[in-house]
Formats: sequence, structure tokens, C-alpha cells
Amino acid sequence: MIRLLLVMTVCAFLFPGLSNAQTGKLKAYIDQKTYFSPESGSYAEIHLQFVGYTFQYKPVDGGLQTNVAISLFVENGVDTVFRDAYMLQSPVMRDSIIEDFFDLARIPLKPGRYMVNILLQDAVSMADPLTGKIELEVPNYTNTVAISDVMVAEVATPTTEITPFSKSGYDILPRISNFYPTDLVTIPYYLEVYHSDLMNDTIFALRQKVIETTTNKEVSGYTHYTKLRNAPVVPALKKLDISKLPSGSYRLELAVVDRKNSLHGNVTNYYFDRVNELEQNVNVDEIILDPSFQASISDDSIAYYLGSLIPIARPAEAKNILATLKKGDKEMARKHLQQFWLQTAGNNASNAWKDYKKQVMLAQQLYATNFQDGYETDRGRVFLQYGPPNSIVTRANNPTEYPYEIWHYYKIKVYSNKRFVFYNPDLVTNNYQLLHSDLIGELQNYRWQQALAKRTSPNQDIDDPNDGNNSHYGGNSNYYYRQD
Repeated sequence: MIRLLLVMTVCAFLFPGLSNAQTGKLKAYIDQKTYFSPESGSYAEIHLQFVGYTFQYKPVDGGLQTNVAISLFVENGVDTVFRDAYMLQSPVMRDSIIEDFFDLARIPLKPGRYMVNILLQDAVSMADPLTGKIELEVPNYTNTVAISDVMVAEVATPTTEITPFSKSGYDILPRISNFYPTDLVTIPYYLEVYHSDLMNDTIFALRQKVIETTTNKEVSGYTHYTKLRNAPVVPALKKLDISKLPSGSYRLELAVVDRKNSLHGNVTNYYFDRVNELEQNVNVDEIILDPSFQASISDDSIAYYLGSLIPIARPAEAKNILATLKKGDKEMARKHLQQFWLQTAGNNASNAWKDYKKQVMLAQQLYATNFQDGYETDRGRVFLQYGPPNSIVTRANNPTEYPYEIWHYYKIKVYSNKRFVFYNPDLVTNNYQLLHSDLIGELQNYRWQQALAKRTSPNQDIDDPNDGNNSHYGGNSNYYYRQD
């Protein structure tokens, strides 16, 4: 089951007299996993990561500390089946080094679908609380071979003293983010296999694969089998080496197989994004041009079409494209463009390129300006990278706000209901700039409504939570943003 990251933010207000007061948006991240115990049945784990610098602190012996009031209740659509409220003390922050801190709650739940409601409050500043919801589905792990959710470890050490983070002899601090930059070279992950003793053998294998999600192709060199002995519960702490994995979007696929490589039970996936600036470059000089592939590209347009790949290129590949364009060698540019699609689409390279070319031309028609080609604009880049949105709200003539567009995507990769806000602050060109998006990895500006209103309030402070409250005439951008 795909697990989505929920980011919850509100404004934090400072109170006088508190040491080392932090300012900005109070922020926390939440994730959830499901497991099974033969003694007590199914249960869920709610993982919380608190962004340390967004909290206020008070002096205590040895440093600074904050308190977080946490309230959880779980509904099944009819009744509240679990409720808890407690106060969490952060670790003592020493020498003014403020770090993130974590919490974990285990909730016994029967198989079924639930809504987890969460309320968090900085109990030092007493700022407005964070509230959020996350859907939860608990599978039926009873009397069937099954794999739990995959929990990636930020840190995993042998247990010396039982804590809320203790599991099967390890203390596992969960990693909630599924983004892995160049400097992270491994993914340590934990899972549990249930009821493998129901198989007609004393051993089984845990099969690991890495799948590139855009092509759904298995990545060569990452398939491994781990032999394990059958038991009612078999915990496994593994490590995936991603040091040579190219930039891209992937899923780690895990399954239980027998000696004949036959599948038993469910397949569990963990989705992640990788940016690897150290990936190996292909020698473009050795490529042989394919006349049928090159037929649709004229000499005077080769630089344009090679540049149009940048919105969908990995960071390292984008640098290579820019380097090729700088050289001005048309034959090398042709080879580079051809190799890009061979790596991206394999035997379907020619058709994939022609399909993308149509989108590039559409972006040129819709979003080009006097100074930029379509693919160079923010709207053109988003259009090419994520495809056309499912809906667009356009407001070009609002007297109190800059012209803006709100793009709504029902689905981007594993993420649902994502939006992009573009605006045109110069009021003359067609160059709508990206102002805000709620998609991870994109520009996030939670004062975007105030930025729109600066058309008629140029002196307002968009960092002041009490300035620009969107109550002015014609200010319906928040309404349009929240429409499904």
C-alpha cells in the first residue's frame, strides 16, 4: 500500500520572555505503518517527526526544551474506536543546536479502514494547534502468509533499554521522508513476515526488487534473495545500496517466495525518489544516429528540442544537456537527444519522442513569451514534467489581485490532489510565474494569497500573518484553491 506524507503547517506566534524563541511556521510530518502480533492481533504505528526549529523553547537544566500536546483519535466511519491525549517532552537541546525530534504511537486496530485525526500544539508558545487527518487501512494478517508495511530507518541500533521505538531487538528511529539526495547512499529498511510457517517448507526467501516507476521496468543489479527460516513472525532488517542508483522515481518491491520462486502472500512496496549527481555519464560520441529517429528534427530546431528535455531530465542529465548546447555541435546534440530517449523508453524511443514533441509544441503555443520558449516558462515546465492538469481556474481580470491560474492534478506519481498556483506580477507579458504548490519538491509559499493581493496593497508585509487576510473585494483565490 502506498503511504503518503502529510505536511501540516500553521503560523506560530512568539510570546515575550521565552528564551531562544523560534519563529516561522510550526511544522510536523506524519506517517503510518501496520503490523501484526500473534498475541494481540493487528496494530498501527503513527510516526511523528517534529521540525525542531519551528517550536519555541524554555530554559531547563542543561539546555532548552519544548513540550508538545498531542491528541489522537481514530474513527471507523461510525464510531471513535481509539482516543488518546498526552504531553510529549522534547529532548534537551544543548548549545542552542535545535534538531528535529520524534514520537511513535501504537494503536491496536482490527482489520478495516479508518481515519486518524491528529491535533498537535506547541505547549510553550500556545500558538494555534496543528490539525490533520490521514487515512489508514489495516490489512487482515490472520492465518495467511503476509508482509507488513516497510519502515525505513533514520537510525537503527541494538536495543539496550526498551523504548517506544524498540522493535525485534532494535531501536528504530523511522525516516518519514522518501527523498534520497546524493549524500544518502543506503536505505536501511525493516519489515516483518507473518505465518511463513504455513508454507510446506522450513525455509523461504525474501525477494527484493527495485522498479523504475515511470517505465515499470526492473532495475538490473538490484534483485536479491534472502534465505530465512519459517516462523509465525520473522523480522528482517535489511539495507539497500543506492550509491549507484541513477536519479529517478522508484519502488522497492518485496515478496515472499518458495524454492521454486513461486509467490506467497502479498507484495509490499516502498516508493522513493532519488537524486544522484554522481551517476555515470554515457559517452555520446559513440552513438550511431538512427535516420528514422532523426527524420523529425531539422538542423535549425535541434538545439530547441534538446533544450526542451530539461523539464523531464534528471538533475545530472540537465547539466549534460546544457553543456552540449553550449558547445553548439549539432551532431552531438542529435546524438544526445537520441540517447536520452533510448535510456528513457528503450525500444519505444522513437514513439516516446514523437509523443513528447507534440507536448513541447503545445507548451510553446500556450505558454511561450517574447523572451522565453514554452518549455522554459514555469507553466510549460510543469505541463511537460507532470502532464496537463485535470482542471485550471483562470482569473485574469480581478481588480484586487494579480492575474493567476490554479492548476489541479488528481494524481502525480503516488500523490493525490496536488495544486500549482501561477501568477503574472508584471501584468503585461504571458509569463505566469510559479507562486506556490503543495507538491513535495516544488516551491511552497504559504503566503501566496497575500502575494496575489500586493497588486492593490504593495506595502503589505506578506510575512505578517495579520496582514493580507484575503478578505478584500474579489479575493476568492482561497475558495478556488480548495475546490476538488
